[in-house]
Amino acid sequence: MAYVEILCVGIIVSMLAFYYYFTSAFNFWKIRGIPGPKPKFLFGNIRDIILSRISTPTFIKNVYDTYTNEPMVGLYMGRNPILLLKDPELIKDVLIRDFSKFADRGFNVHEKVEPLSQHLFNLEPKRWRPLRSKLSPMFTSKKLKEMFGLILECGHHFEKYVDGLAARRQPVDFCEVAAKYTTDVIGSCAFGINMNAMSSEGSEFREAGRKIFEPTWNSIIRLKFKITMPTLYDLLGPLVPEREVTPFFIKVVTDAMKYRKERNVFRSDFIDTLMKLRDDPESLSDIELTDAFLTAQAYVFFAAGFETGASTISNTLYELAQNQGMQDRLREEIREHCDKYGGELMYENIKEMEYLDKVFKETLRKYPPGTLIPRRSVSEYTFKNTNVTIPKGTMIWIPAFPIHRDPNIYPNPDDFNPENFTEDAINNRHPMNYLAFSNGPRNCIGARFANYQVKIGLIMILRNYKVEVCEKTVIPYQFDPNLFLLGPKGGIYLRVTKVE
Repeated sequence: MAYVEILCVGIIVSMLAFYYYFTSAFNFWKIRGIPGPKPKFLFGNIRDIILSRISTPTFIKNVYDTYTNEPMVGLYMGRNPILLLKDPELIKDVLIRDFSKFADRGFNVHEKVEPLSQHLFNLEPKRWRPLRSKLSPMFTSKKLKEMFGLILECGHHFEKYVDGLAARRQPVDFCEVAAKYTTDVIGSCAFGINMNAMSSEGSEFREAGRKIFEPTWNSIIRLKFKITMPTLYDLLGPLVPEREVTPFFIKVVTDAMKYRKERNVFRSDFIDTLMKLRDDPESLSDIELTDAFLTAQAYVFFAAGFETGASTISNTLYELAQNQGMQDRLREEIREHCDKYGGELMYENIKEMEYLDKVFKETLRKYPPGTLIPRRSVSEYTFKNTNVTIPKGTMIWIPAFPIHRDPNIYPNPDDFNPENFTEDAINNRHPMNYLAFSNGPRNCIGARFANYQVKIGLIMILRNYKVEVCEKTVIPYQFDPNLFLLGPKGGIYLRVTKVE
């Protein structure tokens, strides 16, 4: 009996100690004078996100709107403090002026559990800096001009694919349609492979892309487990079934490199860049260039390139289907510029399409793929013109989505208005009030590529076809709480018809 009592007391004491350990961190922001919502045991402030009751963009916007006049808001993810920055000058300090103090994105790399997580987007500053410098030449304007023909070829296939869809006169999920196009673009430009996503319903690469972002029970558990308990995830993560994309991508990349080396094949693409890194390990002396590490770089190019491009195309069409006047104006501009070059698309004339550029930027304003921009302090830091000092390792969230939907920055922010991106409108806004591709040295490395991939896709649809809402179109837009990136719940269904 005494043993049972001792056991019960021990359990109670352990539970109380754990509760104290967890909640003792909840005064972190209070003692620094930073306001914020009251955290909950185990979850901090993200309980509703973890339980999929609310989407991340909706949660962040609710916090942003609640603390209207505050330059910063204190939050907790579990027991870990997070600082939400709202003041554009403080944001500029973090992203640009004091970048060296915030060079870390704050993502934990789980190399043993998820070998493909050790990619450029996630890496800590020590490995990120030299790798970024080696990969950056792949995304210059010069390189983009070289890849333009490859993107355009996929664009022509896309136009034929859309023609077949128009003939059926049935509602079409443009999230899926656009993903097939962007999958083929990434396959051609990055891997030198015809992925056949548009021509074959059974494309391995399209299926792999779907598995990366498709919210299944195990992917949701994995994501929320590593967000709330990253250290424990390294130990217990292998117990959660992993999808087969890891061995698939490692095989694809290693086979491609082996084939090219044996046959002395040279193609100026991403795989070629990875081969040069592997053959010259001294250029990245602090990095172990394993097959998994090299594959991880190709993997993130594939995953980010096809998903963000596809979502931007489908979101643009969603808005234009509800704004036929804008769609007609854009079609007129597209046809005018194509006619100037005998019906052909050129690198230069896409740059000349001003209204297309406004539409592209306005879509990314309303639907930035990244809801927030994370950073982690690499040293103690005191914010300028404040008394707020944070220790090394503190997470920063920069709320791109709420900034883009702030009525004090963008009048009637829920309306789709390409005139938000006239030259005067841009000049009258703080540069940190548009963060579609982040900003500073750790901005999106593939921004130029995304620009042309998306615009060519839109041109191929809109110059000869019209998109309209249909009985399956969900209005208003509903965010899917189970997606890592901002995306719609249930797809984007539209009707497409040919325009003479």
